[in-house]
Amino acid sequence: MKSLFLGFLLMACYAPLSADENRGTGDLGIVVERANGSLQVIESSGNTLLGRIEGLGDLSHASAVFSRDERFAYLFGRDGGLTKVDILQRKVVARTIQSGNSIGGAISQDGTLVAVSNYQPGGVRIFNAATLAPVAEIPAEYGGGKPSKVVGLVDAPGNRFVFSLWDAGEIWVAEMNDPAKPVIHKYKGVGMQPYDALITPDGRYYIAGLYGEDGLALLDLWNLDKGPRRILGDYGKGQQKLPVYKMPHLEGWAVAGRQLFIPAVGRHQVLVVDTETWREVGRLDMHGQPVFVMSRPDGRQVWVNFAFPDNDTIQVIDTQSRKLIKTLQPGKGVLHMEFEPRGEEVWVSVRDIDRLQVYDTDSFERVAEWPAMKPSGIFLTSRAHRIGL
Repeated sequence: MKSLFLGFLLMACYAPLSADENRGTGDLGIVVERANGSLQVIESSGNTLLGRIEGLGDLSHASAVFSRDERFAYLFGRDGGLTKVDILQRKVVARTIQSGNSIGGAISQDGTLVAVSNYQPGGVRIFNAATLAPVAEIPAEYGGGKPSKVVGLVDAPGNRFVFSLWDAGEIWVAEMNDPAKPVIHKYKGVGMQPYDALITPDGRYYIAGLYGEDGLALLDLWNLDKGPRRILGDYGKGQQKLPVYKMPHLEGWAVAGRQLFIPAVGRHQVLVVDTETWREVGRLDMHGQPVFVMSRPDGRQVWVNFAFPDNDTIQVIDTQSRKLIKTLQPGKGVLHMEFEPRGEEVWVSVRDIDRLQVYDTDSFERVAEWPAMKPSGIFLTSRAHRIGL
């Protein structure tokens, strides 16, 4: 177990590697510094900061995916920027402004394609992962050619991308076996205003949350001919009892065995869902409105952070007993959490006090801490080998 003393000792004596030194990438990661348009490159073996990459545009809602070899990060900025970053060399390899406003992206199963979902002008644009040269464009048009914002873009097995159309209330599946000629499966009438989505860790189920009505849309990617169906009819915005300060992020929902832990929209609760029946089997009262509900890699714990004004707190759920076992208060503005690949530690960004923190997930002790400039998203390279991340 790493102690707080060890964390500070390593800060003092573990000199950052030179930019051109050969090393593995499996313990590396990046932290988005949203206000400064920069990234911190981190490593989790010694819990140190290796350096900063700057000049990356508007990162107010940035996300990232990784190449198969874990060396390159693809960063999706709110300004429509798609940036390929070499995290070993700590430099920008390529950058393109591909739209006016983008909201996220994904990398294909074979690692050759990067897709970006766009608010403005809408649609999905697909690029060569090596060069960022454009490969294909999928306009998200409905109702006689009206453009739709695209959300919830994920990769899926079979070199497919799956995404939702906010304005149209549709889910599309793009088969990319011939990148220049995507084959599109369109599912209409899935519900009002799908706002985000997730894919289960096995790559089978795509689940879209609905902002305009209660319930979720579930698509079985193993049986596309059946189309989407509605689940959890009492879940969502329509039944809310409180104002929604920040919509939950579906990509962070926690799967532990056959239990799915999800944030209750507009409520101070986490719901427990049976993934065999897709029915609610429990509710837990929480400190505030959950935003990220994230499972430790072994599935034994779920860590939850909260929307304003309760965003100074993290709560931990034991998935076996379905009880709260710990409440932590890292500081105001807890935005994101990221578990190390085997789950012994978790990284936490605390935006409003400009801090990046690491906690031991057994003792719940803070084992390391550094200053960072308005940190938000944390992405470790282990994501390169996980579906939908």
